[in-house]
Amino acid sequence: MTGVTLEILQPGPLALVEDLGRPGLSHLGVTRSGAADRRSHTLANRLVANPDDRATVEVTLGGFTARVCGGDVTVAVTGADTDPAVNAIPFGTNSVHHVRAGETISLGPARTGLRSYLAVRGGFDVDPVLGSRSYDVLSSIGPRPLASGDVLRVGKHTDEFPELDQAPVAALDDDVIELRVVPGPRDDWFLDPDVLVRTNWQVTDRSDRVGGRLVGMPLEYRWPDRQLPSEGAMRGSIQVPPNGFPVILGPDHPVTGGYPVIGVVVDDDVDAIAQARPGQTVRLHWARPRAPFSPPVKGLAW
Repeated sequence: MTGVTLEILQPGPLALVEDLGRPGLSHLGVTRSGAADRRSHTLANRLVANPDDRATVEVTLGGFTARVCGGDVTVAVTGADTDPAVNAIPFGTNSVHHVRAGETISLGPARTGLRSYLAVRGGFDVDPVLGSRSYDVLSSIGPRPLASGDVLRVGKHTDEFPELDQAPVAALDDDVIELRVVPGPRDDWFLDPDVLVRTNWQVTDRSDRVGGRLVGMPLEYRWPDRQLPSEGAMRGSIQVPPNGFPVILGPDHPVTGGYPVIGVVVDDDVDAIAQARPGQTVRLHWARPRAPFSPPVKGLAW
């Protein structure tokens, strides 16, 4: 241990300790969880010379402040633009800053994007649960959401990775989010699956780490009186409940689901939905041609 800690003064609407999650436990009913925007989490660690799997603090919509205690620390903030500052002096998103003991780190209201990632050199040393330091909001597994007065230990830094001063990163899109979708496996359960790619969807304020909820032109079931047995679910799956409005499953999704999955967002695009704000437009595009619907052959099970 370095003896350095961060005292949480204000957590904002939601501040969680997250790493890259706990893979391989679906058979136990435990989803992977982990950082909602893996790319921003990984970049924050890279800036402070950490391995990718060190824990960061995921801050939703900003409003976070913490005081450095016990020594100096090197920090970086990525993701949503929250005008990060030390003692009210801005240091910029996607850059490295050295913070002295007694100084205060603050993240203002998010101007673009939804989630920011605060990394410290050495990572945050909280006790892992099932091999991960991530909090899963659906199952409440992992270190609990941060509250005022909490103290986070800073872990020991290794010299495995070189330090960067700044990373050139494209600004988060504050207009339309474009996502590629692989069709299926249950696109044949809909009268017109192409409604998914013809509609300008809006993100609702009911979105969270479990799933991004969209509204627009509702999709219609081909067999409204049938029920689909529960099937395995994965991050990026687009489930469509009976109301016809898609839900893009996030990092804390359930391991199974009974709503038909019309498609799956490709892995390279799935982080983008973690930065989608309520009211923002999402457009979906088939990543490959969708097979036409073939009605069941008489006499075969369907």
